[in-house]
Amino acid sequence: MKVNILGIESSCDDTSAAVVCDGILLSNVIASQAVHSAYGGVVPELASRAHQQNIVPVVDQALKQAGVQRDEITAVAFTRGPGLLGSLIVGTSFAKGFALAGNIPMIEVNHLQGHVLSQFVHEKGKESENPKFPFLTLLVSGGHTQIILVKDYFDMEIIGNTIDDAAGEAFDKCAKVMGLGYPGGPIIDKHAHQGNRDAFKFAKPLIQGLNFSFSGLKTSFLYTLRDKMIDNPKFIDENIDDLCASLQYTIIDILITKLDKAVKQTGIREITIGGGVAANSELRDTLVETAKRKKWKVFIPERKYTTDNAAMIAGAGYYKYLKGEFATMDLGPDARLKF
Repeated sequence: MKVNILGIESSCDDTSAAVVCDGILLSNVIASQAVHSAYGGVVPELASRAHQQNIVPVVDQALKQAGVQRDEITAVAFTRGPGLLGSLIVGTSFAKGFALAGNIPMIEVNHLQGHVLSQFVHEKGKESENPKFPFLTLLVSGGHTQIILVKDYFDMEIIGNTIDDAAGEAFDKCAKVMGLGYPGGPIIDKHAHQGNRDAFKFAKPLIQGLNFSFSGLKTSFLYTLRDKMIDNPKFIDENIDDLCASLQYTIIDILITKLDKAVKQTGIREITIGGGVAANSELRDTLVETAKRKKWKVFIPERKYTTDNAAMIAGAGYYKYLKGEFATMDLGPDARLKF
């Protein structure tokens, strides 16, 4: 009998639904919310309202694209947290209603574990290799920057964490200061291709161990703009490519330096990346180049599986289904959910 898992992801501003059959992805539908770009960041109230509008048509499309009927779904997996509480409530409530209507089990998934397990999402007809346990994951997004020791599908330990801002947040806030749009990461990445990464030097906070810090970098960047614009009000416009290239290089250098330290400490040489910032072209290229020099084995997911998506939730839900780990109906969303 086939095991069809419906996955629901609604942790932030993307409403997504996916169907996985016996571990193979059949569909992955995402509805993004353009309304937040006008505010320079996600507005929680607007996000939750948009989820309410999007969730039914998104699930409907996911089932149709998968060629699976509602009564053929074996279990429904949903993102319980972490994330925006209002957004999580919409996804959790829908999952409960779907499970009750179909008399099927419900599976809670930690959003961050979903990102880690995105490497195990396999499409029909595509050959792909899985990392072997244990491996290290560099998880980099707008809200999290972590190095995770992955011992098994759901046996994970955070061995490095940001003590203040996340790398994605640094990208977005620096982009905002330069007058660029939201989200800032992809725009900075685009400008960086045309710039000189050695044009400017920004502070790299010296943090002990495997932890990260990006607040000092942001302050250094802001002070550079402030001082330069005193003499030249058009400084940003005239140097936008070099500023983006130098900023991006600094952030990625911090990430790779800490990852290299983690490899040396653990002796683990199989590496994966996940989270929205994992879509950054320089990060992906630098990781591949570093892996060649240091003889690491790296696994880099397709860009569509780095941002928030339900494929990773359905995939993680499939492995939880095999273990018989189901959620009860009284389980609510948790905006600060930990491993």
